[in-house]
Amino acid sequence: MNETDFQAKLGELISQIDDLPTGQREELRKLADETKARHDKIRTTIKGLQDSLDYLRLSVKYLVFDLEATRRENEYLRKVVEGNHTDPNEG
Repeated sequence: MNETDFQAKLGELISQIDDLPTGQREELRKLADETKARHDKIRTTIKGLQDSLDYLRLSVKYLVFDLEATRRENEYLRKVVEGNHTDPNEG
């Protein structure tokens, strides 16, 4: 059920609750309001989790990029060191 469907169903439920006698209406209205509040809290929590996951994905991409660059640099420096190390022995 998507957000629009949920809001429509909740609105429909509240309309039906408003048609009930006063004694029954208050308790059910309270439950409907609590349900809406919980739904809003869950939606906010999910949004925060999605933002955190997006940040984590981006961070991992940067770390992988940095790791690959470090490996390339290490490979280059090993070649430089090996080249410098073998030159004095040959000459």
